[in-house]
Amino acid sequence: MAYVITDSCTKDHLCVDVCPTDCIHPKTDESKVEEVKQLYVDPVGCIDCGACVPVCPSEAIFAAEDLPEDKKAFLDSNAAYYN
Repeated sequence: MAYVITDSCTKDHLCVDVCPTDCIHPKTDESKVEEVKQLYVDPVGCIDCGACVPVCPSEAIFAAEDLPEDKKAFLDSNAAYYN
């Protein structure tokens, strides 16, 4: 997985708008958008472009290898959203 979204996500969807591979969900028109607390990166679809990082106002997106120790669980939760 190239990038991971963590719990400081505010679901502003700016990252969704810039993602060239459409791998950040749920989108505003998807049914799960109200149910979830954050957005998630599809580990299979992410191409490691980093376009999502600079547009995130809450600094919730990290490269997997740069995740702080206390945020490592979000590797699994992002992947689990797509299973």
